[in-house]
Amino acid sequence: MAKKLIKNAYAIVTCDANDNVFYESDLLIDGPAIVKIGKNIEAEDAEVIDASDKIIYPGLINTHHHFFQTFVRNLMTIDYPNLMVMDWIDKIYRIFKEIDDEVIYYASLTAMADLLKHGCTCAFDHQYCYTKKTGKLPVDRQMEAAKLLGIRYHAGRGANTLPREEGSAIPEEMVETTEEFLQDCERLVKTYHDPNPYSMQQIVIAPCQPINCYEDTFIKSAQLARKLGVRLHTHLGEGECAGIQERYGKRTLAWCEDIGFVGEDVWIAHGWELTPEEYEVLGRTGTGVSHCPTPAVLGGFPILDMKAMKEKNVLISLGCDGSATNDSSNLLDALRLSYLMQAYYSKQRGTCLTPYDLLKIATVNGAKTLGRDDLGTLEVSKGADLFMVDIKGLEMTGLIHDPKNLLPRGGVTGPVWMTMVNGEIVVKEGHLTKVDEKKLFLEGEAVCNRVLRDPHPHIWKK
Repeated sequence: MAKKLIKNAYAIVTCDANDNVFYESDLLIDGPAIVKIGKNIEAEDAEVIDASDKIIYPGLINTHHHFFQTFVRNLMTIDYPNLMVMDWIDKIYRIFKEIDDEVIYYASLTAMADLLKHGCTCAFDHQYCYTKKTGKLPVDRQMEAAKLLGIRYHAGRGANTLPREEGSAIPEEMVETTEEFLQDCERLVKTYHDPNPYSMQQIVIAPCQPINCYEDTFIKSAQLARKLGVRLHTHLGEGECAGIQERYGKRTLAWCEDIGFVGEDVWIAHGWELTPEEYEVLGRTGTGVSHCPTPAVLGGFPILDMKAMKEKNVLISLGCDGSATNDSSNLLDALRLSYLMQAYYSKQRGTCLTPYDLLKIATVNGAKTLGRDDLGTLEVSKGADLFMVDIKGLEMTGLIHDPKNLLPRGGVTGPVWMTMVNGEIVVKEGHLTKVDEKKLFLEGEAVCNRVLRDPHPHIWKK
C-alpha cells in the first residue's frame, strides 16, 4: 500500500490519552499505519488527500450487531416496540429459520456498507443464525463480504443449543449441538483468526444467550476460547434473568461468574437489567458491556446508568444491534442517541457523561473491548482507521468550534465524506470505492424477495 498524506485538516480529533486536537494539520500514513501527525509534513512519494474543511476522527468501532437481520427489518408484522424481548424472539426466530447463506452474504454487505458510510471502520458481528439452509457457511460468507468492501471484521461465531421442547424459543431448524458448534469454532479460528497488529479479521466464540443454550455450551466455550486465545461474547441482562433464576436459582451474571464466563476476555451485549451490585462484578472481573441504545429505546427498556458503571470501572463500548431491533446500521446515529439517553437520564440521577465521553466509548473503548491496542485513536503507530466530516455546508455554521463534542451533540449522523480502513480509502464522498453499489443492491433485493418475501408474504405484509 502506498503512502498517503492527508493535508490541511481543519481539525484532527485524536481521542488519545491527552485528548489532543490538532488544528490545520496533516497526517501521514505508510501502509496500514499512521506514521506522523503535525503541520507542514512533506512526503514526495505519497498520494496527497486535501482535507481542507474536514474534521478527522478515529474510526468508530461497533461491538454488537447481527448482520443477517438486515433483510428482516421495517416489518410491521413483527412490531418490536410492542413486544417484550422474549416474545419478540419467539416470533422472529420463525422467520430466521428461512435464511440461507445468500441472505447472509447480501445482508452482511448491506450492514457493512451502512457502517462504513457512517464512519465505522471495525465491526463485530454476533452471527448465531445457523439454519438447515445456511449450513456452516455464515461466517465464511461474511468474511467474503468484509474483504470485498474493505471493512475490518471480527466475527462472533454464535449458536443456540437448547431445543424448544426443553425451554428455549429456538425452532428445530436452528438448533445445533454443543459439539458441532465448538468444532466449527475451531475451524473458523484456524481458517480466519489473525492476532497480529493491523489484523483485518478475527474470530470470537459467542454462544447466543444463556436462556437458549445448555450450561455445558457456555462452560466448553470458555474453555476452548482460552485454549485458542480468542475472546468471548454473549447476550446478557436483556430480559432473560427471570428465566435463568427459575432454571438455575440465580441471576444470569452470577451464573456466568460461577461457570467462568466472565473476565477481561469477555464482553456482554445490553445489560439493561443488571443491578448496581452487578456493575461491581463487571468492574472487578473486567467484563465489558456493549451498550446498544436503539433497541433499548424501541423496546422501552431501562436506560443504562453509564456514569455509575464507569465509576465501577466497567468497560462500556457501543453497538448498533441487529436491524430487526434497530432498522439501520448507522453507528453515528447510535452515538447521538446514546448521548441523548444519558442527558435525559442525568436530569433524574446527576451529572451526564459529555458528548466527547461517548465518542471515546465508541472508539477507544471499542478497541479495548475487542482486544485491539492497535486501534481506537489517531496516534503514531496506530492503524490508519479514520473518517472525515465535511464542515463547509451551511448547516455546520456555529458548530465547528468544538470538534470533540460535535458529533453526538450536534446530531451529525449523515454519511461521512471519507472513510479509511487500514490505510485504504473505502468510502469517498459518501460512496463505496471498491464495489458497484447499484449492482449489489439489485442482487440483494432479488435474494431478499426470493427467500423471505415471495414465498412468505405474511412476514412483510399486513
